[in-house]
Amino acid sequence: MFKKVVVVTALLVASASQAMAQGAEVGVTVGWTFSDGASGDPFLAANGNLYDRLDPKDSFSWGLNVGVPVTPNVEVGFIFGQQMSTLIADGTAETEVGDMSVNTYHGYVGYNFLESDSSIRPYLLFGLGATNYPSVSYTNAFGQGRELEGFTGFSTTWGAGVKGYAGGNFGFKAGIQWTPTYLKSDAAGWWCDPYWGCYVIGDAQYGNQWTFNGGLLVRF
Repeated sequence: MFKKVVVVTALLVASASQAMAQGAEVGVTVGWTFSDGASGDPFLAANGNLYDRLDPKDSFSWGLNVGVPVTPNVEVGFIFGQQMSTLIADGTAETEVGDMSVNTYHGYVGYNFLESDSSIRPYLLFGLGATNYPSVSYTNAFGQGRELEGFTGFSTTWGAGVKGYAGGNFGFKAGIQWTPTYLKSDAAGWWCDPYWGCYVIGDAQYGNQWTFNGGLLVRF
């Protein structure tokens, strides 16, 4: 985990340095994220409950972003987000397994509407990257320490919102961001073709994060 923090920090510092050299934006946001995870085969736990889902709990989140303009309306950049959550096992009962901070890393392309000197600018963005679900430590019903292995998967992110500039180099932003992450595929049946033959097809499951956020911008 320490190595990941160092890498992310280095990327942000490098991006921020480039942004300041090219007259771009650095933003800090806070918000609330609604999350879901994945379902699986029912599992009978030692406490007598059946569980068939694992989900991050809806919770507070924060993020950092650096954007560099390539035209008056188009920017490219990097977004880091962290949802400070708890892993929930759900089934015949809902049980908190342990603390889990979900981390997202995305390069993005954004489009800012209106003129570059407008006081209000709506925006859209699309990004590609990864979502990290770290390992979770917990104590089972017998008092034994256990750990669920972490997972990192490919994800996209989609955002929309508005930026505002009160004057000078400081402003604000508010928006919504959707981040679907590929988790796994379950066998959904057979597909047969006269030429290719028969093969198993999968039903993909995605973990979704819907984040409503707002924060401060510094424009260089």
